[in-house]
Amino acid sequence: MPEKLITDYKEEILEDLKKLIAIQSVSPAGDKCPEEALDFMLRRGREMGFETRKTGKTSGHIEYGSAGRIAAVLAHVDVVPAGDGWETDPFVLTEKDGRYYARGVVDDKGPAVVALYAMKALKDNGIVPERRIRLIIGAAEEIGMSDMEEYFSSEEMPEMAFTPDHEYGICLKEKGIMQLEISAPDNDGTILTELSSGMAVNAVPSRAYALIDCTETEDHQLRRFADAKPGRYDFIYTMDGLRIDAFGKAAHASVPWEGLNTAAHLIRILAANFGQIVLGSLCGFLDDAIGLETDGTSLGIACSDEESGALTVNIGRVEIGEGVSRAFLDIRYPVSADSGGILRRVRQRAAYDGLKTKLLNHEHPLSMDKNAPVIGILSDAYRSVMGEEPEFFSTGGGTYARTLDGCGVAFGPAFPGDATHIHEPGESIDVGNFWKHALICAEAVRLMAAGG
Repeated sequence: MPEKLITDYKEEILEDLKKLIAIQSVSPAGDKCPEEALDFMLRRGREMGFETRKTGKTSGHIEYGSAGRIAAVLAHVDVVPAGDGWETDPFVLTEKDGRYYARGVVDDKGPAVVALYAMKALKDNGIVPERRIRLIIGAAEEIGMSDMEEYFSSEEMPEMAFTPDHEYGICLKEKGIMQLEISAPDNDGTILTELSSGMAVNAVPSRAYALIDCTETEDHQLRRFADAKPGRYDFIYTMDGLRIDAFGKAAHASVPWEGLNTAAHLIRILAANFGQIVLGSLCGFLDDAIGLETDGTSLGIACSDEESGALTVNIGRVEIGEGVSRAFLDIRYPVSADSGGILRRVRQRAAYDGLKTKLLNHEHPLSMDKNAPVIGILSDAYRSVMGEEPEFFSTGGGTYARTLDGCGVAFGPAFPGDATHIHEPGESIDVGNFWKHALICAEAVRLMAAGG
């Protein structure tokens, strides 16, 4: 590394990260706050003396250097909703028990700020890059990555790149992702007035509630049934009927088995007690075709390959009420799978129950050659800091790497064994690991800038 290390900027990094985290840039809530977070990063880049360009409401870049091909770091500043169950304020960076806590500290505001200071370390040491270094920033990653579509509609593709939006070592393969809306024309249940769960399709919902019209006898039976099932269920009498609040465990949609999906479990309890028909066609489909499964077996889409593992299905959101009856599914399929066949089978199964299927977002799989030049550079950076070779792995997660036409991969910031709880309450990272990542990221930026 240059003589002035990125860790010399520790206080400045934490101060900027505090300010960025305080901007509640939750994508599903609208674009005002995500754009505000993007503007904050671009402003800090200009204040450091870098060239910046805003390419739209959800994208822009910070650049160091004026000649040569482009090497890039891609990071996003939008976040998923905070959710319930935090022991600290999710929008205040908090150091506690050797960890940094906040929504976005790992995914992906912390890495975004670190990458900016990696560029500053080069500049302050007088290193003129042979490749132009760009920090490409997005503000709509969590809702489908339309930000990178916006960005690359006017900007050239980098020669090489990485996105610090996963974990170490180096992610060579990413499953394909399809996000679907399954809907009925109306709420056709006879006892179910409302059912709602989840805030993001790419997360396992940890909260759900249902409002039902039932007799006192049915209520007692339901309570006894719920007591024997996973999760927690609170029963509240209201003027509109019996309300059931369900509490489970959040998880990222790429690993749905790590959570307890309150939508699936609540529907299963109601269906077992009352039957599927009185809950309506959508609940009947969700219970019968998905249920508590996460592998798509009952949907007829279960598959796997040696390269990237098994297909996963997550019920992310459900909205049932007056005039609305829809659910949002997140399906992550192996790199070798036939996406068209998967979508066709889901449509057919939903149509059997009179439901419509709408494809909301499709991110095709990524498969990277381990002999690509950028892989060698990232391996060198990791080895120089950690003293060991990085492992290659595949993931069900979706990152900006899949928007890079084969010139980049996901690399950091989390380390295996560090429970970061991204997309869950209590998102955090070990303090020591945060600064290890900073060193690795800065070395990767330096090596890409060197042009070798």
